[in-house]
Amino acid sequence: MGPYSSAVTGKRRGRLARLRIDKPPQLVALGFAAVIGVVALLLSLPLATESGKGTPLLAALFTATSAVCVTGLIVVDTPVYFSTFGELVVLSGIQVGGLGIMTLSSLLGLLVFRRLGLRNRMTAAAESKALGVGDVRRVLRSVIGFSVFFESVAAIVLTLRWLTTYDEPFGRAAYLGIFHAVSAFNNAGFALFSDSMIGYRDDPVISLTLCVAVIAGGIGFPVLYELRRELRTPRRWTVHTRITVWTTVVLLVLGTSAVTAIEWTNPNTLGELGVAGKLLAGFFLGVMPRTAGFNSIDYADAEPATLFVTDILMFIGGGSAGTAGGIKVTTFALLAFVIYAEARGSSEVHVGGRSLPREVQRLAVTIALLGVGLVVGGTLLLLVLTGLPLDVVLFEVTSAFATVGLSTGITTDLPGAGQVLLIALMFIGRLGPVTLASALALRSRPKLYRLPEERPIVG
Repeated sequence: MGPYSSAVTGKRRGRLARLRIDKPPQLVALGFAAVIGVVALLLSLPLATESGKGTPLLAALFTATSAVCVTGLIVVDTPVYFSTFGELVVLSGIQVGGLGIMTLSSLLGLLVFRRLGLRNRMTAAAESKALGVGDVRRVLRSVIGFSVFFESVAAIVLTLRWLTTYDEPFGRAAYLGIFHAVSAFNNAGFALFSDSMIGYRDDPVISLTLCVAVIAGGIGFPVLYELRRELRTPRRWTVHTRITVWTTVVLLVLGTSAVTAIEWTNPNTLGELGVAGKLLAGFFLGVMPRTAGFNSIDYADAEPATLFVTDILMFIGGGSAGTAGGIKVTTFALLAFVIYAEARGSSEVHVGGRSLPREVQRLAVTIALLGVGLVVGGTLLLLVLTGLPLDVVLFEVTSAFATVGLSTGITTDLPGAGQVLLIALMFIGRLGPVTLASALALRSRPKLYRLPEERPIVG
């Protein structure tokens, strides 16, 4: 091999090394796209359907994207259209997608952590008392351990409920329990009932088990890891954990209260239930937009105000490095702190006794505004394509972007272009905030100069 060949080979190796090291967010997106392709291919096989005819390409791609991106929107009735093999393919996509997003987002966080300066790394490590820098093995073990624990407990409870209360055979009860436990913890919202959980809206065991699994999966792996260590000492929680936990609690209370009050007398949703049933169903409706996708009412019969409240909850989503979607509760809370500091005329933003770096403030604003842009743009395009009412279209687009899976029932009837739009929104919404945050953080470089300031008129 001559010197020229060696130089060319060296350049190629250098490019590959840069691709592996400097562009992990792109590799994450490519990896998820590859998994979606495999799941879509399996769903297109005749073995995957009850009819034995195979799934059309667009329907297979839509279902695969919805499963791997743990969304739950469907264009075919899952328990009716797919065979047991097809349902297991969907379940595998959900599990791989949920584990993948929790693991990869946590590892990307560690990668960003490694790129910080030594002083910042030591300060952060001392403050967090959690995972060490670059502790990849512990991340993998912990993510898998948490997933197995919560899914197993939920599966056992659900299996026993279907076995003892609804007289399902053990095999069927176990299948239902495992499927819905995995779907709930990964915030996917796929169900093996054509009406989702409407038939169980007044069953406290099934409803609350699903709610607990959804909250656990959506709150985020870093928070779960820290709560396991410091549950009884909230004063030692990191700022991230405090923000995530308390914002989640506030949103659950406000969301549940608002939806329950709006639908209290609606005869098509909660009106026919007793007080206990209304409160249980209302809590279920407050949890699921966080972003699971199980529904205990038909949203086509819900009040417009309920759709709007649910839009807000879906857009905010759940915790970072978890299975939930949306812009994340930390982003929402940090923006609230920024607004509060600005209203007080403070030059610094303080959260939990800590100062919030301007890089984090800019990142929160960027993610929120891009999310708004995607939802607004997607809503406009779907309005043009379908001519459906605004509240219904906005609900569908927000559900896709935030990877929720709730729908008023229009997904199946959308034209092909509309379904392709939702596929893109699900993919971008699932990986966008994670890859964008890590990419911007990794590209952060200190500048050795400043341009002259000029203040344009604002407001």
